[in-house]
Amino acid sequence: MRAVDIIAKKREGETLTREEINFFVQGFTRGEIADYQAAAWAMAVYLRGMTNEETTALTLAMAHSGQVLDLSAIAPRVLDKHSSGGVGDKTTLVVAPLVASLGLPVGKMSGRGLGFSGGTLDKLEAIPGFRADLTTAEFTTQLENYGIVVSGQTHDLAPADGKLYALRDVTATVSSLPLIASSIMSKKIAAGANIIVLDVKVGRGAFMKTEAEATALAELMVKIGRLAGRRIAAVISDMNQPLGNAVGNALEVIEAIETLKGHGPAEFVEHCLSVAAQMLLLADAARAEADALAQLRAALADGRALKKFGAWIDAQGGAARVVDDYALLPRARIVEEIVAPQDGFIAGINAEQVGLTVVDLGGGRAKKGDTIDHAVGVVFQPKVGARVARGDPLFTLHANDRAKFDAAKARLLAAYTFSPHAPALVELIHKVVR
Repeated sequence: MRAVDIIAKKREGETLTREEINFFVQGFTRGEIADYQAAAWAMAVYLRGMTNEETTALTLAMAHSGQVLDLSAIAPRVLDKHSSGGVGDKTTLVVAPLVASLGLPVGKMSGRGLGFSGGTLDKLEAIPGFRADLTTAEFTTQLENYGIVVSGQTHDLAPADGKLYALRDVTATVSSLPLIASSIMSKKIAAGANIIVLDVKVGRGAFMKTEAEATALAELMVKIGRLAGRRIAAVISDMNQPLGNAVGNALEVIEAIETLKGHGPAEFVEHCLSVAAQMLLLADAARAEADALAQLRAALADGRALKKFGAWIDAQGGAARVVDDYALLPRARIVEEIVAPQDGFIAGINAEQVGLTVVDLGGGRAKKGDTIDHAVGVVFQPKVGARVARGDPLFTLHANDRAKFDAAKARLLAAYTFSPHAPALVELIHKVVR
């Protein structure tokens, strides 16, 4: 077989065999197939799509491109959650310690920002000293000792996805259903968790723009997970406006900690509780959703979740005292409040434009290997549905460059839609696919 023939076959819209997919994935992992060929193949997949059988084959090929962990010796139940990508999505920073504080071990292999979507590891690395590059041995040891670990992909676990993930971010091939599904599920299978909740975003700030697309992705990933012997569910959640108030790495860390202290934005708290409740239900740790929610609220209220967060950050080398001292986080040189340009109800905040703006400020990557500016971002005040008067505070912009600040201010204001009438509000949780 030759890589160029496989690229051409997919370019023509033909179905690849399991053998062809395995050949391509293994060759790319070993470095025998070059980045430029993998980029061409990814674009062909983006344009031509894949059948469910192809996507499942790709998932398993990437999962088995390295070691597949067996965590049964550590715990009979290891839980994981994963987001399909959104704007302001710092859910893992709350859900992981919250669920772990109830005695359910959470072992998560996470990723970095893709396109306009922020990455969990980028947020965590805003905390001084935090190590996201754990070895496989460190991953399992921390899970056993602390009951919580969130790490980047190692060379041992799903290395093919790690390489392809970085290429997709800079080749405009992020929003491909088969590439998203295989990327997420290969990491989940390789990392060894046997209970998985997927957080599939839908809307303007998601890679899946319509509910039909999000449902198709959710159903495909749930099917792949079940075939791999996992207990799995998918929460389809709204991403037409940013999740929570903060967008930007250090700013999102602060909002996550405030949420663990009981002061989080209402819709972000609701979202975290909904995802975490599904994890408890799959683990048979709650009889019904009401029971799961009661346990989770208790862990927030009595400080167990916050304590677990601190222990987790400390275990991975981070400054756990960040919980009480946000000055340890990077701070932008320019921090200014922007006011509403007119009276009216906020009818929309284009989440995709917000995410792209934060990338342009330096909070994401325009090309492979770019350095992240953890300090920059935006903190919204009133959200969709709120009535504002001209001159009322709208958002606070954090930047390290005046020209970038000015461009970001104009772009963010253009992302707003105002209306003289109160808009119909969209449900935060659209559905759950089990």
